[in-house]
Amino acid sequence: MTAEEATTDEHAISRVYAGWDEQVRWWDAAFGVIVGLTAVALALEGMRGSQLAIAYAALGAMVVAYVLWGAKAARSRDQRRALAYLVVLVVGTGVAVAQGNVAQFLLFIAFGQVWMLLESIRQGVIGCVVLGVVVSVAVASGYDFAPEVMREVAPQMAATLVFAIGLGLWFHLAMRRAAEHARLLVELQAAQAQLATTNHEAGVLAERERLAREIHDTLAQGFTSVVMQSQAATAALDVGDDAAVRERLHVVEETARDNLAEARALVAAFAPVALQDASLPQALGRLGSRFAEETGLAMTVETDQVGALSPTVEVVLLRAAQEAFANVRRHAQARSVVVRLGQAEGEVALTVSDDGRGLGADASYGFGLAGMRDRVRSAGGTLVVGPGADGGTTLCARVPVDGQVDGQAGGQAGGQAGAPAAHDGTQEVAG
Repeated sequence: MTAEEATTDEHAISRVYAGWDEQVRWWDAAFGVIVGLTAVALALEGMRGSQLAIAYAALGAMVVAYVLWGAKAARSRDQRRALAYLVVLVVGTGVAVAQGNVAQFLLFIAFGQVWMLLESIRQGVIGCVVLGVVVSVAVASGYDFAPEVMREVAPQMAATLVFAIGLGLWFHLAMRRAAEHARLLVELQAAQAQLATTNHEAGVLAERERLAREIHDTLAQGFTSVVMQSQAATAALDVGDDAAVRERLHVVEETARDNLAEARALVAAFAPVALQDASLPQALGRLGSRFAEETGLAMTVETDQVGALSPTVEVVLLRAAQEAFANVRRHAQARSVVVRLGQAEGEVALTVSDDGRGLGADASYGFGLAGMRDRVRSAGGTLVVGPGADGGTTLCARVPVDGQVDGQAGGQAGGQAGAPAAHDGTQEVAG
C-alpha cells in the first residue's frame, strides 16, 4: 500500500467513525440498562443468599471491566483492552447465568459488544461461539448437565448464535460499505481539488496568453511605430528638414498618447480605446488614417452594410486589423493597403490586402499571427492568410455575428463598447 493510499484509508476510516463518541454513549447507556434490569430480574426471581451474591459479584465485575477497559476500547479501538473486557464479559455472563437462567438477558448486550469491539469478522464469529458455548454450559450446569436439558439448550443456543452471527455479519458489511463510500468520497474530493487546481492553473495560463496578445496587439505595435517615427525624425533632422521633424514628432506624440490610453484601458477593462466611443467601422477608419499618416502608404477602408456587432466580435476584428497593419509595416514593402469590412449570412468578414512583396516560400507564422488565429478561433471564426489575387498578401478573418469568446482565450471585451449603428462608406486616405 502506498503512502497516498494509506492516507486515503485513514481519511475514510475517520469519516466512518466521525461522531463515534456520540454513538458509544448509547452503547454505555444500553449496557447500564441491561445490567440493571438483569440485577432486578435476578432479585425478582426469588434468588437469595450466596447465589444472588455470586450473580451480583459477576455483574459488578462486568461493570468495573467495562469502565476500565470496555468503554475506552470502544472509543480508541484498542484491541488489547477490548479482549481483556470481553474475557470478563463472557466469564461474568456465564457465572450469572449459572446462578439463574434469567441472567441470559445479558446476551442482548453481550453479542452486540463482541461485534462492536472486535475488528474482524473471524474474531467476531469466534467471540460469539465462545460466548454461546459458555452460556450453554452455564445453563446446563444448573441442571447438573442432565442430557434432556442439554438436548433442549443446544438447539436454542444454536439458533441464538445463527441470529447473532448473522446480525454481526450485516453490521460488518454495513461498516465496510460505509468505509468504501467514505474512501470514494475522499478520492472524489481529492479529484475535485486537483481539478480545481488544474483549472486555476489553466485559467492563469490563458490569462497570461491573453495579456500577451493584448500587449502585442496594442502597446508593442505602438512602440514599434514610435521607434520608426523617431528614426525618421532623426533622418530628417540630419538633412535639416525641420517640417518633417515636427511632423514625425507629432506622430510620435499622438502614438504615445494612444499607447498610454491603451495601457490604461488594459488595466481598467481590457476594452480597446478605439471602440469606447466609436463603432467598428469608425474605429477602422481612424486606425487606417493613423497608419497612413505614420507610413505614407495609400490606405482605403471600405465597409458594406455592417450592422450592430457584439463587443466580442468588434474587439476580435479590430485586433486582427491592428496585427495585419503591423505585418504590412514590417514585412510587406507595400505602396497601398485596402481594408474591407462586410457582413453576410450571419458572418462578418474583415479583409486586409496589400500590394507588397507577398508571402515568401519560407514564410512562417510568428507570435502575432498565431495569437490572431487563436483570438479569431476563440470567437468561433476562421482566419486565412495567403497571396492576393493581384499579388501582395491578403488576410481574411471571418467571425459569426453573435460570436462569443471561448473562456478567456479571446480576451475580455468588456461592456464599454456600445453597439454601433449600421455603417456604409468608403474612406480614402492618401499617404
